[in-house]
Amino acid sequence: MEFKKSTQLNTIYHDARTIRRHVFVEEQGIAESLEFDGSDDGATFFVAYENGRPVATARTTATAAGVHIQRVATEKAARHQGYAKQLLQYLLADPQFKGTKRFYLGAQQTAVGFYETLGFKVFGKPFIEVGIKHVNMEKVIR
Repeated sequence: MEFKKSTQLNTIYHDARTIRRHVFVEEQGIAESLEFDGSDDGATFFVAYENGRPVATARTTATAAGVHIQRVATEKAARHQGYAKQLLQYLLADPQFKGTKRFYLGAQQTAVGFYETLGFKVFGKPFIEVGIKHVNMEKVIR
């Protein structure tokens, strides 16, 4: 397993977009205009590779509230093999985020248990985004 990150519009970024297109646009039916809404500017992209093949991705943005994790996705054929978990463990430990006190995300309801295994906790009320039930989650570093 190899992990790469980038803030540039390069191969890593394009691999992240390809995974997102497969998962969110093709599988979940989210409009491409909503998935690729211009919010990639200024973000850092993380991609997990298995034998050179991109299998999982996540996007982060630093905000006043902490590090916002978004667009976590795993290729269908690569699911339930631990790739996303390993990718997020790598992301959470990345030196870029040294001193970060809070990571937060909006999780699809079906992924709550997954994020709980990484120490995230639900806060606030459920909400609907792009027709899918979500909850806010956070991991506070003490």
